[in-house]
Amino acid sequence: MVCALLLLSLWALTGTVSLQASGSCPERLLGEERKRTCPRPCKADGDCGSKRQCLCDGQCGLSCVAPGRTCPWPLSPSENSEARLLSPTHSFSALLEVRCKPGFTLPNGLDATIRRCQGDRQWSGDEPICTETQSPEAAAFGQTCPLPEEVTNTFSIRGDAAVRTSIQYSCLSGADIVGSSENFCQDNQTWQYPHPICKKVYCQPPKEVEQGYVVAVQKIEYEVDFDIHYLCRKNFLLDGPQKINCLSNGSWSASPPHCRARCLIPAERSRVVIGGVKRWPFDVTDAMVPHGENVAFFCKHPDKQCSFTATQSCFDGQLQTPECYLEPTWLQYKLFPHRLVSEIEACEPDDSE
Repeated sequence: MVCALLLLSLWALTGTVSLQASGSCPERLLGEERKRTCPRPCKADGDCGSKRQCLCDGQCGLSCVAPGRTCPWPLSPSENSEARLLSPTHSFSALLEVRCKPGFTLPNGLDATIRRCQGDRQWSGDEPICTETQSPEAAAFGQTCPLPEEVTNTFSIRGDAAVRTSIQYSCLSGADIVGSSENFCQDNQTWQYPHPICKKVYCQPPKEVEQGYVVAVQKIEYEVDFDIHYLCRKNFLLDGPQKINCLSNGSWSASPPHCRARCLIPAERSRVVIGGVKRWPFDVTDAMVPHGENVAFFCKHPDKQCSFTATQSCFDGQLQTPECYLEPTWLQYKLFPHRLVSEIEACEPDDSE
């Protein structure tokens, strides 16, 4: 049964590409043998229009086909079978697998068939019909496959353990499953696969943070849902999440944060604007601002006796003065404090800098 399905899949895969390339595309359907509408025959792309190509279309042989044509998808739901695409899209030459549900088979005895998207926008072959194969005797006696206590205590089981039916496992702990997550109860009352196990998931210790520390018990590995908190040393600002959590996939909810340094205000004899307030740097604690703080410096208009501001931001200990800023000399600061750029009249908004 498996070999027959494999050969059918191979035919479907080669029907539109390799057969055409080797020159062995099937002869075109003729007369009363035709069971479908075939596109226009061809020998090369030149025989077709600009939007069509000369492709092997199964029993229609070489035909003018628009590669972008699609077949119906998704299909109408069926009680006895399930359909799934084997190709990225449902366009021409795409493959579709129709598989009978447990306890049902196709008329040819197989439990699955492969269909191919044709040039007439239809899937190849007749509509598969899965019929029930479970014997009335087996159902009457309620034959089942055993489920050991260690399995029922470890997994949440969906489905019925009766003969010719399937069950699905999910770990009660939320851990990943090692093995098959689905099993089938066979006619001899044994399971098709061994029962799976639940894998315990852990997170590895996260990277250390410079100038910061972790508020958590140091471990070789951390359990799912474990929280780690971060703090920065004095005079450093936390940049990033204060807490990260161990996820069920074994990774942390976020990357560790950074502890950013304060910046020294690079001005001694000029006032600056911090937080909307005009201040002398020596009036600010340690003459420093925290990471992310904006500092506005006063610059003199090149042609007028007025000033304007240029803003720079502190980033992890680095705060540069703008190009237009000029630090006053000691004499200017001592003898002519009222003439300092930071103390003169501000330029009008429409004054060009």
